[in-house]
Amino acid sequence: MRLREYLEKGEPALVRTLQDLVRFPTVNPPGSNYKSIVDYLAARCSSLGMDTSVHSVDKETLRRSSVSVEFPRYNLIARWNAGATRTVHFNAHYAVVPASGSWRFGSPFDPVVNNGSLYGRGSGDMKGSIAALLMALEAMRKTKTDPAFNIECSFTADEETGGELGAGHIVRSGLISADYAVVCEGAAGARVGCAHNGVLWLVVEIVGRSSHASSPQDGINAFEAMASTVTKLKRFRKQLETPRRRYRDFNGNNRYPTMVMGGIFEGSDGDKINTVPGRSFFSIDRRIVPSESLAKVEKELIGELKQASQQLPNARFTVETKLRIEPCKVDPAHPLTQAFARAVRTVRRRPPEFRTTSGFTDLHYFVRDACLPGVLYGVKGEHGHAVDERVAVHDVMQTARVYAEFMQHEIG
Repeated sequence: MRLREYLEKGEPALVRTLQDLVRFPTVNPPGSNYKSIVDYLAARCSSLGMDTSVHSVDKETLRRSSVSVEFPRYNLIARWNAGATRTVHFNAHYAVVPASGSWRFGSPFDPVVNNGSLYGRGSGDMKGSIAALLMALEAMRKTKTDPAFNIECSFTADEETGGELGAGHIVRSGLISADYAVVCEGAAGARVGCAHNGVLWLVVEIVGRSSHASSPQDGINAFEAMASTVTKLKRFRKQLETPRRRYRDFNGNNRYPTMVMGGIFEGSDGDKINTVPGRSFFSIDRRIVPSESLAKVEKELIGELKQASQQLPNARFTVETKLRIEPCKVDPAHPLTQAFARAVRTVRRRPPEFRTTSGFTDLHYFVRDACLPGVLYGVKGEHGHAVDERVAVHDVMQTARVYAEFMQHEIG
């Protein structure tokens, strides 16, 4: 049976694989059911004749990362040595964000196919890409189609919270032995991802002094101090939309940095209506476009917070950095990018476009830390991180075809 025919007949098997993957509630935080899905993926890769190895993160590293040892981290490496001179690394994360709300078909971890789409947490972000990659590898093996390069895969933890113990850990541990990297998300359809935004997460705590609401002069109102600080930062945020901050994407569209305040915000446990709140905190999510530097962005933003705190001398401010990810950008003219674009054109039958994803991905670990050329490409999910997350089954099949097409041709 030829490769194309195998893929055409493979949709039922692909759907079963994706349903299997979604049924593992690999929620991060805290990092649940990681071992179960890694065991499943290791068995699948072994059945395809790949050499597999599971790498656990040591407990001391977990503690330093403020992760409970009750939720161990596991990363899987699988290799297919085709005897080629070059190796391409495919990376996909198996962690998903928590699920809440009322889902159309009941449990978000009991996947249902309806009207051509598979519903379930992680179906689009990014277990659909894992299913597509496994289908491409299976089709190559079953039809005895040799890849044009050696294939190395990683299935990693924690991307949803920064990936330090997932992709970051395998890169730092020297587990990558490849010439190129494909991260299986960040672009879809006819788009090939060549960049992603960076991110800076801060938590700002403001400590005042509690008092009874009947004697407000005896207290220092942390909530009002927080509101004043946010108002000042809103004025600063307008500067992010000025021409000097502009980043021009590969297609010529303009992009600007963004800043969201209050993703989380809270006061003290003892606060109630008749108290002057003595403590409050709020978060800042600052997205960093590829033309910016993380270090400069962090220095600037903390400087703005210090300036705001000096105008409120009776309150005490602390700033904690929760996540720092550099933006990442690769050259669309690189032989890897061009080879992948040709595969996209062949399968999607449209001219490929090079794009920057507004979110962050694990690509920066491979490009910036491992110094590998890389691209982003995966399925196009809908309602990611929200109720009724889903992915079109046809798109997962097309993504599998793109991966298989790419695997058959030399790079450069």
